Amino acid sequence: MPRKKSVGKYKLKTHKATAKRFRVTGSGMLVRTKGGKSHLRRRTPKRTKSLFEEMIPVKGRGIVKRVHRLAPYLEK
Repeated sequence: MPRKKSVGKYKLKTHKATAKRFRVTGSGMLVRTKGGKSHLRRRTPKRTKSLFEEMIPVKGRGIVKRVHRLAPYLEK
């Protein structure tokens, strides 16, 4: 079976750590998770722990641009 001829475009590798930390909402907004959720939370108040669950919209065009460069196929 003959091989397909390459068109000349390259596939870009996704930076996996970035892809795990960020999501794109249905409206196309980039949101991020909060850090400090994994351990050493025993004495943290319940209210503070519940605040860790929400996703925060990313502000700043430079950061959004960098995230899209690191994870080009991050989609809704």
